[in-house]
Amino acid sequence: MKTYRAAVIGCSRMGGFIDNEVIGTPKIVLPYSHAAGFAACTQTDLVACADTRVDVMEEFGKLYNIPKASQYTDYREMIAKEQLDIVSVATQPEQRADIVIYAVEQGVKAIYAEKAMSASLAEAYAMVEALERHKVAFNLGTNRRWSPEYDRMKEVIDSGELGALKSIICYNTGTLFNMGSHYLDLALRLNSDQPVEWVQANLRANEDVFDGDLLRADPVGEGIVHFANGVTAYMLVTPRSSDYEVICENGALTAYVDGLEWQLRQRVPVDPHGHTGFMGRPFTEPEPASATLRLIEDLVQALDRGEPATRCGPRVALASTELIFAFIESHRRGGARVTLPLQARNLRLQRNATPHKPKFQA
Repeated sequence: MKTYRAAVIGCSRMGGFIDNEVIGTPKIVLPYSHAAGFAACTQTDLVACADTRVDVMEEFGKLYNIPKASQYTDYREMIAKEQLDIVSVATQPEQRADIVIYAVEQGVKAIYAEKAMSASLAEAYAMVEALERHKVAFNLGTNRRWSPEYDRMKEVIDSGELGALKSIICYNTGTLFNMGSHYLDLALRLNSDQPVEWVQANLRANEDVFDGDLLRADPVGEGIVHFANGVTAYMLVTPRSSDYEVICENGALTAYVDGLEWQLRQRVPVDPHGHTGFMGRPFTEPEPASATLRLIEDLVQALDRGEPATRCGPRVALASTELIFAFIESHRRGGARVTLPLQARNLRLQRNATPHKPKFQA
């Protein structure tokens, strides 16, 4: 088996230390961070890292045995010197597009990018163009796409045992670029990445988050996503955070607390008069596994094949990113229905937040 040289750009929480925050959390299987995933994968060697914060990078180097000579404050210098096969981009969205496009133009053949894909839709389209032109394998860190639990949910839908899929409901409290990346991508995955026809949404945010074509904060959003195959997804802001439900013609499957508890209901007769209803039946929960490791292994398999197709390639990543901006555009139009693909692509997330300090010790 060939071993691939990997590096992480952005050495903070998802880059290298978030495992210390989630140890003991039910249903989260380590490794979780990008670096921990590369350390666990038998076909990757984590050989270098880059970050503008030297103190964070030094701690990263201690944890993952990256020598000082392979720690860079300039990712361009790292890419030029380290002969990398895979680059992880675990920065904030505001920096992501420039880094990804630069890496692929310098010959890197696989990219693991943290979500959301980019800070603007124009940048996301530019990333897709570069990735496809250079035939680069790409995966976006929308972890639920890699979860065996949600693979099992999709298997139940695809089997037809509950009839045709009709609705998807995502209960959330998170902001669009942070958590919305996850639940919008999950809705796409559960509906086999069918194209979206229109979106209607609103934001729970003050209008001062808009500064012309700049978005100064990551807003909470809720709305409706209507797919070309007739399926409708509802994104609801409620205290029921991270509950996901699929409703089919003859049954429903619900993941509570992000898969901590499951309920399967199927249509059955409920009286002697021919009336039916959804009633509970046993459901075998899948064995959990590390979504991060599965994502990296998918990139490795693409490199082994010499063919860039992956589970969350550029066009799939673009679809969930476009939904984020469609929610925002619908809100700016007073909650009007917005058809896709979006033509308005210049709005850009641009925050001035101080970076969070990672938790260096478990």
